Amino acid sequence: MTDTPVLSCRGVSRRFREGSSTLTVLSSVDLVIESGERVAIIGASGSGKSTLLQILGGLDDPNDGEVRILGQSLKGAGESAKGELRNKYIGFVYQFHHLLPEFTAEENVAMPLMIRRESRQEALPKARQLLGRVGLGERLTHKPGELSGGERQRAAVARALITGPRLVLADEPTGNLDAGNGQHVLRLMLELNEELHTSLVIVTHDHGIAEQMDRVLVLEGGQLRPAD
Repeated sequence: MTDTPVLSCRGVSRRFREGSSTLTVLSSVDLVIESGERVAIIGASGSGKSTLLQILGGLDDPNDGEVRILGQSLKGAGESAKGELRNKYIGFVYQFHHLLPEFTAEENVAMPLMIRRESRQEALPKARQLLGRVGLGERLTHKPGELSGGERQRAAVARALITGPRLVLADEPTGNLDAGNGQHVLRLMLELNEELHTSLVIVTHDHGIAEQMDRVLVLEGGQLRPAD
């Protein structure tokens, strides 16, 4: 069904025990992301933005509520099933690139395809093509330690998009970059979002980035609300 939201969460709460007390980070959060939509989530440091993103991507479980990816519930799903859903539908971009230091740029980008059991012979040409798109066609065999910060983050964007995900979850994707590289990475993500019709959820403290999204939500007091 084409009208099924790419992502929906209903009544999502997350609490953490701190000694004898309980800290409520998320409280009955509802969110729907449609196909191709671009959404920014902003909020103060420590407001729970990263926790919410982890839950949306199935990397953490809520205490209450449910997350659905293209109608498929993560509730009660085992780690293997959640891993398959992530690999099939979701790409992640973090503030720090998380590239594997022992592998080249093209091997890092091809990794999600090889996890899908594609052969190196199939996966590497796709990685090379996408790295060319992000301006790294001359850096294919360089390892992360031989790339600049901006280059590493562009490789991380390519890795997130190599599977043609329906949804990209990005946690401060430009937070570790200077202004020029940050703009380059953001522009790249927006271009690929438009071209591939991938939904994009970006957690950011940068209001300049947020203003380029279709919708801006504020996480405050454990709840999401539209920005003023």
